[in-house]
Amino acid sequence: MMTSPDLSAVLRRHHAAFARILNADLNAASVCRLDFTKGNTSLQHVNLRHTETFHYAVQQMLLQKGASVGIGGYLEDRFIYSRSAHFDVAAESRNLHLGIDIWIEAGTPVYTPLPAVVHSFQDNANFGDYGPTIILQHELEGIPFYTLYGHLSRTSLHKLFVGKRFSKGEQIAEVGPFPENGDWPPHLHFQVISDMQNHSGDFSGVATTAEKEKYRLLCPDPNLILQSAHLA
Repeated sequence: MMTSPDLSAVLRRHHAAFARILNADLNAASVCRLDFTKGNTSLQHVNLRHTETFHYAVQQMLLQKGASVGIGGYLEDRFIYSRSAHFDVAAESRNLHLGIDIWIEAGTPVYTPLPAVVHSFQDNANFGDYGPTIILQHELEGIPFYTLYGHLSRTSLHKLFVGKRFSKGEQIAEVGPFPENGDWPPHLHFQVISDMQNHSGDFSGVATTAEKEKYRLLCPDPNLILQSAHLA
């Protein structure tokens, strides 16, 4: 198995190889970093289980920063997962985010950053889950790795099949609206995975704090591909 520290080094070496996964320039002034930790007191009294109210709160956060797109979340210790029992485990809730979220309008096209083969896909339809999800397999320097795209539209899964090939920069999906996107304010969850560990159509996007080092190695920083200065 290829370890994530090596994959991170490979991604750094190929920093000029990646196409944008969205039309948005993630280095633009219209993009801001959003905070979903307990330190963001503006969310403490928001009814996060009511998705329309949650969506309005996200829009207010963007408005306050003069932005139209929000980004962030890698290894962020979030409290927002308390909205869904899906993230509870026996002794400890999962709260550590393993990908990067890009909060952007539903219907926004999503593209593959590299040539890709569809590894798997499915609609993870639990409340607060990924909703429609696509996992692509890529290869650099002979090393296979995977990118996961969550909270898509249901139509994004139409005409897909395992093994379908996409060219670098080709559209693979669209950001989904709620409730079909797992019942979240519209955004794309983007995650890099070094080893799928026999999973198909799904992979943990949130971990417990105790699992941080394990998943930091298994899921390296997606900003190695996105390259947003707002996350530097």
